[in-house]
Amino acid sequence: MIPRQLAATLGNTIKPGRVWMLFGARRVGKTQLIQNYLTTVQEEAWYQGHGEDRDLAELLESRSASRYRQMFSAYDGFFLDEAQSVQNAGAALKLLVDLFPKLKVIVTGSSAFRLDQMLGQPLTGRRAVHYLHPVTVSEIAAWKDPLAPKAQLPDLLNYGSYPEVLQIGDPRERQAYLRQLVEDYLFQDILVFEQLRNAQKLRDLATMVAHQIGSELSLNELANSLQLNRSTIERYLDLLEKSFVIFRVGGFSRNLRKEVSKTQRYYFVDNGIRNAVINQFQPINQRADRGALWENFFINERRRFNAYHNTGTQSYFWRTYDQQEIDLIEVSPDGQLAAFECKWQNKKHKVPGAWPKAYPETPVQFAHPENFTQFLL
Repeated sequence: MIPRQLAATLGNTIKPGRVWMLFGARRVGKTQLIQNYLTTVQEEAWYQGHGEDRDLAELLESRSASRYRQMFSAYDGFFLDEAQSVQNAGAALKLLVDLFPKLKVIVTGSSAFRLDQMLGQPLTGRRAVHYLHPVTVSEIAAWKDPLAPKAQLPDLLNYGSYPEVLQIGDPRERQAYLRQLVEDYLFQDILVFEQLRNAQKLRDLATMVAHQIGSELSLNELANSLQLNRSTIERYLDLLEKSFVIFRVGGFSRNLRKEVSKTQRYYFVDNGIRNAVINQFQPINQRADRGALWENFFINERRRFNAYHNTGTQSYFWRTYDQQEIDLIEVSPDGQLAAFECKWQNKKHKVPGAWPKAYPETPVQFAHPENFTQFLL
């Protein structure tokens, strides 16, 4: 079993009278994480249900105090998996914790655009939100040994780190799993819940983003290529982000005249998902896009590292109008900066001249396949 970093905090953060929320893409291990936790509290009685169970969803949507008492009064805890399928789930959960202040409540969800209703006014001050990512370098090291991430790097760049993918040996089976995951889960959540008419356009947009990792996206160019208006492109990108397919990184600036700050770069939450979208799984040493895959991998891993260590760090890229750039700028809550350049080859690299002039107190660290674990473990 792959150890997950969030498991160590579950017992201390799940409290009566509050809703413990776990979000993340489908198949990243949310259900397994909670079920593993429940085996450690077998002295407690837990009701376990799924949001796609229409009988349970109808009960919750009724917001009937008498029905809630009849169903849940005998339990110490309530676990609702894939809560986005329940309409007005936030109001239902608020009533539940109001009626049963000693009840522990855990919910999971994989569609943030449906979970907005849970994060709003109904549960203000009554929730704790956590995110589960695909398996991290640190988790792989704990699962196997500290040298394993470096040894597995070609596979991580090509097939990503979804839990089931890591446990499949045959490359063809990995590819088939990832393609099915993309079609059956990641896109379907958006298509079903949002009732989009242009399903192919959504797939085409994801493909275009996949080919532009590490580059600022021109929404006007995307709109022209896909024959959609700019506002639709913005909406689709937002849906892909809220369904945990991609994430955005904005431009960093402290208002210096030459710094670009109003554009966005997009990355995939998992390299395997990115490669499944474009259906390319050639060996890394044969790929022209290995630099982009490496950048996606490292920036993603730093994002996961900061999330699990609760650093409060924000991620940006840095570029000037004369095309000097740094791949990753991290800003801590106290304003401290860290700068990283993602390089495929381990050799001496030059720092863009404008960076040390503007930020002399922040050296640029070069992350490459020979040293990356020092930044992630």
